[in-house]
Amino acid sequence: MAEIKTFTVSVYTENQIGLLNRISAIFQRRHINIESLNTSITEIEGVSRFTIVVNVTEEQIKKILGQIEKQIEVIKAYYHTDDETIFLETCLFKIKSDLLFEERQIQNIIKESNSRIVTVNKEFFVLEKAGRRNEIDMLYRELSAFGIMQFVRSGRIAVSKSEMPISKILQEFSESEY
Repeated sequence: MAEIKTFTVSVYTENQIGLLNRISAIFQRRHINIESLNTSITEIEGVSRFTIVVNVTEEQIKKILGQIEKQIEVIKAYYHTDDETIFLETCLFKIKSDLLFEERQIQNIIKESNSRIVTVNKEFFVLEKAGRRNEIDMLYRELSAFGIMQFVRSGRIAVSKSEMPISKILQEFSESEY
């Protein structure tokens, strides 16, 4: 049986309404859960990038990319393993302010986790952490013991370690628009 791995899918697209629905439907039809999803602009004006994380076999991801690339607005789609990318997530924790001043251990956790205080007021402080999912999970477990008022985590953001031909494709796409 083929090995299930974590893949980061990068989909370069024209920014069109409804495309996210159609791309997510490709995964839904195959009963594949999207672990993480992020959208952003790219280095080329008018081109967006979806960064999607899924746990599937390589055969499955190749079929999925074939379906994604059939979408008219999709310029190109790629997939990479974790070893082939540099990636991280960001999160925010909202915690009661008195803990910051009364619990020495909270200060140690902040320091040891390389997280940073974004804001402090009388009621709460907000802590930001960027890193790998397991680092964020560990910080979450440590802070849970003290009580977390709110927590939010971003989707994965990633760049490939190797040069990708997308830069040339995007440049050509950009030039053809004018």
